[in-house]
Amino acid sequence: QVQLVESGGGLAQTGDSLRLSCAASGASIRTYAMAWFRQAPGKGREFVAGIKSSGYGYYIGPVRGRFSISRDNVANTMDLQMNSLLPEDTAIYYCAADPLADPSRALANDFAYWGQGTQVTVSS
Repeated sequence: QVQLVESGGGLAQTGDSLRLSCAASGASIRTYAMAWFRQAPGKGREFVAGIKSSGYGYYIGPVRGRFSISRDNVANTMDLQMNSLLPEDTAIYYCAADPLADPSRALANDFAYWGQGTQVTVSS
């Protein structure tokens, strides 16, 4: 059983940067696909970025060029570097992992393991 814990959320202003981290325990995530999703108030859970075990990353259009996903298979962690933050990035950000998921599908239902979420609030 994999446990995921996010950290690094907080308050930011437009144009600021934040770095989210996801620490995994209970199993090695070396071969897992991993992803970040977010959920804004009143909206559904949205794929933000995903990364294969190889390190190849996928992004939704609104964050491409601003966000960067990475992983450290030795440390069992995944990060999301968020630059040039915008108010529309405000949401709870969730870390997800699955041994069989294809992150290019960008589907929440493909991921079995989830963190508890970390709040990111960007003010204008």
